[in-house]
Amino acid sequence: MTEQRIAIVTGAARGIGAATARRLAADGMAVGVVDLDEAAGKDTVDSIVAAGGRALAVGADVADKPQVEAAVERVAAELGPPTVLVNNAGVLRDNLLFKMSEDDWDTVLGVHLRGAFLFSRTVQKHMVEQRWGRIVNLSSTSALGNRGQANYAAAKAGMQGFTKTLAIELGPFGVTANAVAPGFIVTDMTAATAARVGVGFEDFQEQTAAQIPVRRVGRPEDVAHTISFLVSEGAGFVSGQVIYVAGGPRA
Repeated sequence: MTEQRIAIVTGAARGIGAATARRLAADGMAVGVVDLDEAAGKDTVDSIVAAGGRALAVGADVADKPQVEAAVERVAAELGPPTVLVNNAGVLRDNLLFKMSEDDWDTVLGVHLRGAFLFSRTVQKHMVEQRWGRIVNLSSTSALGNRGQANYAAAKAGMQGFTKTLAIELGPFGVTANAVAPGFIVTDMTAATAARVGVGFEDFQEQTAAQIPVRRVGRPEDVAHTISFLVSEGAGFVSGQVIYVAGGPRA
């Protein structure tokens, strides 16, 4: 029997992160469920354990170096050395450029980019030691530009450059790094976007689906399936890629 892989998924209390944590557990991994509030990860952990898996809820601000290091140490001590990392944690502070505050900018760049940097730097030592690792960073179709999201678009575009560099630097140690760029996925975040533009969420989904080639909106599980492949044993020759999970070509 192959030794169980240990995964860390950030922002795993809900949405794409929770779906990914559950999927990786179903794939046979033990999962560190990281979120800002440890208690918020309880539902994800409970669902994994109820299905026969191993999981641990850990609270951490992904932009805070001591908290990130403590979270990784706790996962390593209680579950085992992590060799799979999904940098999913994210926040929105949408606004048009002339209304965007420095705090709106710093918060979004801090959670997305600094968070992915801190977790990747901390976890990579375990991957390098084991000569095997998988990193998946969450980008977005917003990386291509999106009105009202200068901060978020910059962060998600930055994730792509960060990913490609990790692939180059860590590849010799058996570590792959890829990015997944979701389009419209039904989550609390997209519900918040609908509220911001003053449209009911159901109407917002219908309007969006009409513009997507496959004529439906995405679900967190759609993204989790793609991440499941990228962190699998069989994906060892896929690295430095950005995969758009958007129901069409960069829809």
